[in-house]
Amino acid sequence: MFKGLKPIIYGGREVWPLVEGGKGVSATNHASSGAWAAAGGIGTVSAVNADSYDADGNIIPQIYHGKTRGERHRELIEYGIEGAVTQVKRAYEISDGKGAININVLWEMGGAQEILEGVLERTKGMITGVTCGAGMPYKLSEIAQKHNVYYLPIISSARAFRALWKRAYHKVPDLMAAVVYEDPWLAGGHNGLSNAEDPKKPEDPYPRVAALRETMRKEGIADSVPIIMAGGVWYLRDWNDWIDNEELGQIAFQFGTRPLLTQESPIPQIWKDELTKIRQGDVLLHRFSPTGFYSSAVRNPFLRSLESRSERQIPYKQAEEGEFSHQLDVGVKGKNFWVTKGDLMRAREWFGLGFEHALKTPDNSLVFTTAPERDEIRKDQADCMGCLSHCGFSSWKDHDNFSTGYLADPRSFCIQKSLQNIAHGESTDDNLMFAGHAAYEFGRDPFYSNGFVPTVKQLVDRILTGE
Repeated sequence: MFKGLKPIIYGGREVWPLVEGGKGVSATNHASSGAWAAAGGIGTVSAVNADSYDADGNIIPQIYHGKTRGERHRELIEYGIEGAVTQVKRAYEISDGKGAININVLWEMGGAQEILEGVLERTKGMITGVTCGAGMPYKLSEIAQKHNVYYLPIISSARAFRALWKRAYHKVPDLMAAVVYEDPWLAGGHNGLSNAEDPKKPEDPYPRVAALRETMRKEGIADSVPIIMAGGVWYLRDWNDWIDNEELGQIAFQFGTRPLLTQESPIPQIWKDELTKIRQGDVLLHRFSPTGFYSSAVRNPFLRSLESRSERQIPYKQAEEGEFSHQLDVGVKGKNFWVTKGDLMRAREWFGLGFEHALKTPDNSLVFTTAPERDEIRKDQADCMGCLSHCGFSSWKDHDNFSTGYLADPRSFCIQKSLQNIAHGESTDDNLMFAGHAAYEFGRDPFYSNGFVPTVKQLVDRILTGE
């Protein structure tokens, strides 16, 4: 046992302060989270577009039949509730009364509140707590109180936590079981970088977590309420100074990337094989997500193609103005595109290389694409099923008039399609592959040498030694 690491009381029972990160769209399911709980930790079922099954146990493909985005959005909510309920029930059975089962919800996913309430209504007594981030989930405490479960907000700064606490959480203090500090420079998936923080200048998490604890103390929150360190956690020995640290109070640790490579992990073998090939620096913090948030993913051909697309971009004016003195004569129809002389030369060069179609962005710029790229972008935008509360790629919004009011952005992509594809066995080159920035450790950690893939129990036992 790693020195100083002790069980904590969560949901009325002793559990290890080890949390499985809830990775959305079928990357975390009942098998991994149930096994994590059975090993004595806190397993997390993702309630983001989770899989459900037919009578023979086969995954039901999430195919949308509605003719409008609104109709498809309703289908998405129904899939979401049914899938998450299915996953929670199966995880609870596997846990066999040990550890605890949480669910994870992205507040900015389409229909988040309805899905969360629908799942909690049908899984009473099975879910201990709800982790929630990707936005400012002010209503989380109110929903937790209504359904008598704990809530664990995911934040990336003391300032964000204080805003949530002052506005809503102080009204339901007894059900806040922990605060998840998700490091915006280290965690995989969507990250909570603010405009005041530099994506290229990572900050040491220690002073940020110390500031969070200080804020919690000022609000009267006991040190026994854990802060869960998420992002960049691999070996507990690297965090030795955080354990039994009076300045930080009770600390727990979340593992998001590491449980991907286990026997119970539901991701396809092709994805597992790619994990061991990741090298330091291969995970990119980028801003191509249609959520508008920064996010971290493997810099595979899919992500590199988005980088290249954005680089083939020029600003324009709709009338001659200053240095915008040349009419664009490639990639567009009409004469109201005025560009600089240098950009005209670049556009002609891209056109000659086969990028013959210029698509408008919300920022009064044009990106140049091939015909197949353009057709895929337009089809994906037309097929939008409203998986986000606000989508930059399709201009969907899940309330009011159902439109963000902005032009759909061709520099982004359909995140629902891409994540469903990779989670269900399609190419790891042509889809988004989320990973934390410590994923390169798969290739260096001797635990995984000779192709060894542990069970979740073996992984938890290994983590408990500090390795």
